[in-house]
Amino acid sequence: MELPGSSKPMIATQEEMVEARVPIPYRDQCAHLLIPLNKCRHAEFFLPWKCENERHIYEKCEYELVMERMLQMQKIREAEAKLKQSHKQGTIPLIPKTANT
Repeated sequence: MELPGSSKPMIATQEEMVEARVPIPYRDQCAHLLIPLNKCRHAEFFLPWKCENERHIYEKCEYELVMERMLQMQKIREAEAKLKQSHKQGTIPLIPKTANT
């Protein structure tokens, strides 16, 4: 399953995420990394110095998704600004400029 506008594919299936009890807000393209991370956390009693490698890999994946969304939003804003600028140039001003101003 591929989400529109994202370069990362969905690797974990809905069944795997339900079975691993992944909360709905966390079911994104990085969920396949969250499943082993949560298993490690449960096995190690959530000790913060354990599962560092799994956590780093998951957080890097999430960071890349955020940066990708920010880049897409920047492109949308630039396209809107360009469209707005082209509409401004083609309009006739309501108050004509006089020679004195």
